[in-house]
Amino acid sequence: MYRTIVAAQVRKAWKHVDARDHMYVVDGFADEFTYRFVGAHALGGVRHTKEAMDRWFRRVFLLVGDCRFVVDDVLVKGWPWRTRAVVLVRVTGELAGRPYENDVVQTIDIRWGKITAVTTLEDTQKLERTLDRLAATGIEEAHAPPIEDAPPSAL
Repeated sequence: MYRTIVAAQVRKAWKHVDARDHMYVVDGFADEFTYRFVGAHALGGVRHTKEAMDRWFRRVFLLVGDCRFVVDDVLVKGWPWRTRAVVLVRVTGELAGRPYENDVVQTIDIRWGKITAVTTLEDTQKLERTLDRLAATGIEEAHAPPIEDAPPSAL
């Protein structure tokens, strides 16, 4: 039953992302967390604060336009004190005048209902080619350096 509830919460979070309501997700992070998006590009990097996550999501929505995020599957393992969810998401839409489709795999670590770690993997070749096309249309944010910060405990 617990795993079913967690899977439903993960799906709900992605519906909020699809509706461009990222603060629902940001509010779900623990006080200390790590969010890693794999790749050396404008969406890549590692974040540790809710402020950085807010800025990152705003960049995502600027770059992906009206793309849709559809959850294909959620797998959950563990108990409230140590839960891991693996999410498979499809991103579809039109970017820079061309159809865009990519697959995202995300692992989410949760402790007592709060997100403590996320790793997101997307086909970086497809993403980087699209970011290059967006930059060529004048969207400077597509080639901006990653939004990164240090863990609060390191400050």
